[in-house]
Amino acid sequence: MTKTNNPDEQAPDIDEKKLVPKKLLKKPLLIALFVLINVAVIAITAMFEFGNSKNAAKLSDVKINWWFLIPAALCFIVAITVEIRKYVLMMWEMSGDKEHFNFRKARKVARRTVLLGKYYDNVTPAAIGGQPFQIYYMRKNSDLPPGVSTSVPIFGMIAGQLGFIIIAVLCFLFGSLSINNAVLIGTACFGLLFFAFWPVTVMIATFLPKGTTEIIGLLVKFLAKVRLVKNENKTRKKVEYEVNEYAKCVRKILKTKGLFAKTVLMSVTFNTLIAMIPFFVLTAFGGQVDFLPCFVTTVAVTSAVYFVPTPGNAGAAEGTFFVVFSALSSGYVFWAMLIWRFFSYYIYIIMGPIIYYVMHLEKKREKNNMV
Repeated sequence: MTKTNNPDEQAPDIDEKKLVPKKLLKKPLLIALFVLINVAVIAITAMFEFGNSKNAAKLSDVKINWWFLIPAALCFIVAITVEIRKYVLMMWEMSGDKEHFNFRKARKVARRTVLLGKYYDNVTPAAIGGQPFQIYYMRKNSDLPPGVSTSVPIFGMIAGQLGFIIIAVLCFLFGSLSINNAVLIGTACFGLLFFAFWPVTVMIATFLPKGTTEIIGLLVKFLAKVRLVKNENKTRKKVEYEVNEYAKCVRKILKTKGLFAKTVLMSVTFNTLIAMIPFFVLTAFGGQVDFLPCFVTTVAVTSAVYFVPTPGNAGAAEGTFFVVFSALSSGYVFWAMLIWRFFSYYIYIIMGPIIYYVMHLEKKREKNNMV
């Protein structure tokens, strides 16, 4: 696995200073401040989401079947493990030197790429921070060529979206009758259009680049007319560049036999496991629910809140997911949703500072060994 100077494999320039402050890993004081900021983010978000908890029962009075929280935790652990393995698989298949591939280092890089990517997705509006950081981190820490280090995070995101789209379409086609909420299904289908826009656009660009350019031009022109875009030419060129880069990454993936199908299948597994967590949380709190309606409702709600631009869909997620947790008595809803929110949001905010602290210790250890 050696670096290459082939211009075709060079990734687009990224402003690294905007992604991860370099001084953050050098001074323990800054790391402590970073941790405090994340604690504040969790506290403020929790107050915003769950501040109105007057109807919540006292925790000491809540009867919880803790055994059902074990499969909820296992779903999360297995889902993250599958996601990490997806990145390792892509790194191995696209390395160009499978015989000398360092799996130990690849697993470490993939683990941090996934978890820190999730962290930045959940602290930035509309989840815009995860992917740029993943590209930055892989380019700095993996032994892969720059072009591959860019392709892996990009297609990791595309595969993840395609995986969810497959699940959502199946649920809406075959499971929508299991829930009696036409408004939710309608909103979910609308949200799925937003979810599908980027991967579908990239796929079209992969095979029909000229047609995609024309479509982008018309879309940007329309957005400029309704005053949602200020600089029409600049925006069009930027979107066209990004779509072309994504399409280039997809073409690289498609050249590797079986890799596309494997990554999408692993993404389907990841999204399926995550969507199963509310069922086990509900059951742990005594909710009498069937698996299929709960699963379909979870997928529908996830799709419905996708276009909400707040970090981690904060605000909209809790209000909309009440549809899922309404099977519980009012006193139990607060605690059940808090545990679900931990698995879907807060755990990523907690993992971010922990990983940064471990990275700080590693850098400190390397400096001591050099002395």
